[in-house]
Amino acid sequence: MSMIYPPATGIDIGDPEILPLDADNLPSPAEVALAVSSLILSASGWRKVFAAPKKGDPRASWAVGDEPDDSLTIGISRADAVIAALMAKTFGEYILGQAVQEAEAGAPASRGALKPAVLLGMDARPTGPAIADIFARVLIGMGLDVRFCFIVAAPEIMAYAGSAGRLPAGDPGRITGFAYISASHNPPGHNGVKFGLASGGVLNAAEIAPLIAAFKAAALSGNPAATALSLVLAADKEELALCYESCTAWKRLSLSAYTLFTHEVVTGEQNLEAQAAVLDQLAEACAKRPLGIVAELNGSARSLSIDRDFFEGLAIRSKFYNDQPRLFGHRIVPEGSSLSLCMRLLGEAGSADPAFQLGYVPDCDGDRGNLVFRDKIQGKARILEAQEVFSLSCLAELADLSRSGKAEKVAVVVNDATSMRIERIATHFGAKVFRAETGEANVVNLAEDLRSQGWTVRILGEGSNGGTITHPSRVRDPLSTLGAMIRLLRLPDLPGKPSLFRLWLEACGRKSDYIEDYDLADVIATLPAWISTSVFEDRAALRVRSDDKVELKARYRELFLAEWENRKAELQCRYGIVSWKSFATNGTREKEVGDDFAASGQGGLRIVFSTAGGAPKAFLWMRGSGTEPVFRIMADVEGGSPADEEYFLSWHTGIVRAADK
Repeated sequence: MSMIYPPATGIDIGDPEILPLDADNLPSPAEVALAVSSLILSASGWRKVFAAPKKGDPRASWAVGDEPDDSLTIGISRADAVIAALMAKTFGEYILGQAVQEAEAGAPASRGALKPAVLLGMDARPTGPAIADIFARVLIGMGLDVRFCFIVAAPEIMAYAGSAGRLPAGDPGRITGFAYISASHNPPGHNGVKFGLASGGVLNAAEIAPLIAAFKAAALSGNPAATALSLVLAADKEELALCYESCTAWKRLSLSAYTLFTHEVVTGEQNLEAQAAVLDQLAEACAKRPLGIVAELNGSARSLSIDRDFFEGLAIRSKFYNDQPRLFGHRIVPEGSSLSLCMRLLGEAGSADPAFQLGYVPDCDGDRGNLVFRDKIQGKARILEAQEVFSLSCLAELADLSRSGKAEKVAVVVNDATSMRIERIATHFGAKVFRAETGEANVVNLAEDLRSQGWTVRILGEGSNGGTITHPSRVRDPLSTLGAMIRLLRLPDLPGKPSLFRLWLEACGRKSDYIEDYDLADVIATLPAWISTSVFEDRAALRVRSDDKVELKARYRELFLAEWENRKAELQCRYGIVSWKSFATNGTREKEVGDDFAASGQGGLRIVFSTAGGAPKAFLWMRGSGTEPVFRIMADVEGGSPADEEYFLSWHTGIVRAADK
């Protein structure tokens, strides 16, 4: 046997003959424990710096210094190889337990035998194949059927998992869960893993807790390296080779499942004929009035996904850049300066062809895609701020529900740091906004709870970071966001079904503001005017000395009450503010807590200021980080200027600083 690689990329998959651990050179328990100490274990993923660069190994073009964070090496350390094996073991045991539960419930495992199937995939970072090789060996050795999709976007593998998981018991395509190797938006030297089930969603906090405990027990007791070695040796080489050689076939099925799922998400229709009708309307509209999109994929997993075909199917003009795996043109996190290249490319494309109005940049796993657009008011391409992205998506989806006659008992679910602009938009469509604690899993779980109570929840997400999740998806997806923008800009006026922009203007009492050939700048100009702190700014993350975030909030309360008395006359004069209420968000629950700020515990705390008529005017928000000594803060102000946002945030910052003893 020799190294196996897919012809589409030329990137090595693995060599069944080369073991990832050497029996004569295993790390000590102390070395493994040290490697584990830097590992972050949470519901959002298990991750650390896995890159173990040697002298002369490649580094990212933006790297400063010799830290491994920005290394492009493909190698990992002996201790991290042990960690990967124990991660795989923990997941494998969990899946085998799920299979037993299915069998007891009368649903035999996939293939109708005793061999549950799991999907395995990874994003485009260089250490992915080394970790995936270990996962494949361990899971195969444990008796699982591993279906390796190789480099695959996170929304894609989750769509595939959801599709395959819904197949009937005994169907050869059925799967029990998935493991996805990724560190999302973190630098290229980082890596990690997320675990999910056949629902297509990742394990939530309650589900992942016992896996974390099991992993720690395996990694921090006995001889973890010897255990890891026995795990990687258990795989049959022929079966491992077949697993690698089948990558292309599984990837093809993954793309197919994702395409079908994206059509359902973007159209909001389950019936294939209804989906086709909407897609045909969009394609016809884009052919008559062209729309162009710049995709700067930054070497991410989206470079091997459906984006190009999706746009072509809608007759959308597109230009792709950095669209090969690992072709990292800038930092992985798609914020700030990482959007500069896309803005320039969109500006150039728009100058040559005015149809080009939008651009996007995903992170490495492709579930996050921040947008830029050509702003005719400013006369240049600019970043679409996170809160703007979510507001526009919300507007589009609520208008679409109204257009389709599905406007009863409609809810929007957001995180606690989402601008109150969303409440204003939702009110115009008769929808109700529910808030959960920051964290994608909290938002998704609250939406599921509400659906079980009869609510229609089409759109949900974290407005503070622009993350849009469109039902039935359970994860952010730039194609969902772009789908909302495309429908907002191009769904035509039809008899009894006005365009989404026209519906929005009618709903908010601005019908006369409608213009033909409108673009995104025209829509943005009609949004309720709010200004919010960007969570991507340094001033939104305060370094604090206090380890006890609850006590810090208690001290904040004392200072705030005194500050309120000192400032309330000024607040009434400047903003019409006469009262305040505080709300705690913990998990999927939001509740009013009076002046007991500590009642928010480790969750979020929002202080909402209102006018004499009871209308919310502004809020201050805070939440301590669970993984670092940081207190995240923001301010949100209606109709405000940057100076107004600075006024509230500076006030907020000053109280946090004073409370941080």
